[in-house]
Amino acid sequence: MSRPAGFVLLLLGLASTSALVSLTANDAQKATYHHGLEGVVYNDLLGGLPDTLNSLFQGSGKCAGCHAEDPNELASIAGQTFPMEPMPDGWDVNVVDDWRSSLMANSTKDPFWRAKVRHEVITNPSHAAGLEDKCTSCHAPVGHFAAHHDGAEYYSLLESLTDSLALDGVSCAVCHQQDADGIGTRFSGDMTFVEDTIYGQYGGGKDDYPIQWQPMFNFVGLMPVYGEHMTRSESCAACHSLVTSSVDLEGEYTGATVIEQATYHEWVNSVYESGPEQQECQGCHMPQIDGPVGIASGYAWLQPRSPYSLHYFVGANTHMLRMLRNNVDSLGLSASEAQFDSTLDRTLTMLQEQTLDLEAELILDDGLPRVDLLLTNKAGHKFPSGYPARRAWVEVEISGDDGQSLFHSGAWNPETGHILGQEDVAWEPHHDIIEDPADVLIYELVLGDVNGDPTTLLERAHEHLKDNRMTPRGFSTAHAVYDTTAIVGGALEDPNFNLDSEGEEGSGSDRIQYLLPEGWNQHSILTVECTVWYQAIPPKWVAPMLELQGDSLIDGFRQLYSEFAPLPERIADITIEAILDGVEEQMDMEMTAWPNPSENGRVQVESPQALGRYVLFDATGRLVESGQCPQGRLILQLPSSGRYVLRTEAGSITLLRN
Repeated sequence: MSRPAGFVLLLLGLASTSALVSLTANDAQKATYHHGLEGVVYNDLLGGLPDTLNSLFQGSGKCAGCHAEDPNELASIAGQTFPMEPMPDGWDVNVVDDWRSSLMANSTKDPFWRAKVRHEVITNPSHAAGLEDKCTSCHAPVGHFAAHHDGAEYYSLLESLTDSLALDGVSCAVCHQQDADGIGTRFSGDMTFVEDTIYGQYGGGKDDYPIQWQPMFNFVGLMPVYGEHMTRSESCAACHSLVTSSVDLEGEYTGATVIEQATYHEWVNSVYESGPEQQECQGCHMPQIDGPVGIASGYAWLQPRSPYSLHYFVGANTHMLRMLRNNVDSLGLSASEAQFDSTLDRTLTMLQEQTLDLEAELILDDGLPRVDLLLTNKAGHKFPSGYPARRAWVEVEISGDDGQSLFHSGAWNPETGHILGQEDVAWEPHHDIIEDPADVLIYELVLGDVNGDPTTLLERAHEHLKDNRMTPRGFSTAHAVYDTTAIVGGALEDPNFNLDSEGEEGSGSDRIQYLLPEGWNQHSILTVECTVWYQAIPPKWVAPMLELQGDSLIDGFRQLYSEFAPLPERIADITIEAILDGVEEQMDMEMTAWPNPSENGRVQVESPQALGRYVLFDATGRLVESGQCPQGRLILQLPSSGRYVLRTEAGSITLLRN
């Protein structure tokens, strides 16, 4: 299947209805139409996973029969042999337990999503049926698509909340029954499904171990077949590129449409879509192991498969994961606190190791004393991406002697999660040079209404006021899908945004300068601390929704949100320290180092006088080590090959490691 050359969006034609769809007992009775009674093992054996079926899908409890933890310790364990042998101490990688604590599995139970749908509906009640139907297409697809398959015109929020199959979220069946026809060309929740087939990644090659279809067909009546699309980013496209139809402040359609999110198309406009660095979405969010792994329990004669995709579905929303973990019982979740902790750990690893590179340099000697920062996006899409609430920002603090703060941009309140000084700012423009600490570099998408004012109501969005989110490497303004992934605002004129040193597009980086404040050179020591923060549900974004009173879903989210502040996650940080007391960067003839160069990095530095405070920099200006040395002898361990500069109160010396 060819990849899209352009973006053909399915617009959200949100139909009007004469009255607000209220959450009543009569509507609750309608919800039983699309699902049956739960099996007796629903809570006892399957940990809350539904084991029933509707006209299109089966509950994840059915899948758990073979694809959850194997009590015989044969299946779903990495490194299995053939024939399979029990591996009691092996790494359990079963798909059900890894999936159940992901936000995919909990998309219908997500309290923020529920409250946000109500916010939209309360604002424009005449659009309730269409709004709820569109929102449930991606967050409650098991109920939504079965209802439409059965002839329903709309599927409501209440139906999803009272249907155990809909509460399965983005379940096993939703991904593995998605029809390959047209994927990658349909968006905004437009999906079609096969009724009697399960697609998987195995059995596609002529030398592959053949698909053993009998167990699945006999157990659940579905035929497992090879589906090449299961390992491709196109299978994610329908829900991860979304456009909304805009309305004015009176709720009337304007005829305009707005890109709400376009993560899939951001990937298309990147170096990862094709070529030598090609990488599918699954490669990061469902990392592969070489295995081999037995993929179904109860059938010891099956050949283990390799490679094997871990069903982590890891993203970036640690705030919601903590909220779910802290409220397992009250929200009726099937995952345990320990399973949520595992997903949180994976999420933090992705944020801190696979998201961003940060470099910093303190420049004092070229007439423009400053701190130069270079941020490079390592993700396969914009950062941040997805739902437009998400933001990242840079905090830079410059301190002088005794830790005296001279400059602080991007400071935030640890009690509320607010960026200081931003509470009453409509939206912060993009910056290339910052000399006023009140200015903050915030990477975000800002939606504007018909009056050009920022809005958090998705249906009122009429335009993008700002989109300076960091682009992926390979991103081009000449790409066929640029109209869907456009840079908006000051970043478009920034000569350092997504441009390399030659002015060529596609660097995926942004360079920013922080000018040193007056009086910096009156200090003997300068310390620069740079941190990049990420925040999934900022307080400014939810504030308009939380002003509404009397709605049970909004009130419920308000209570959960108030239990702990939406603290940001530290993505990257770096500290630079420089001594300014007249020490020149040159060899001090009274200071010696041996051996220099060093083969193993161990160097002894000696001086006839006490070295005092010292700092060690590498060739890029990064701080390697600092401390106090009251003697005239110091032993250092240079971490890797290269050139280093040691500055002390006694002098400065260059050190080398081969």
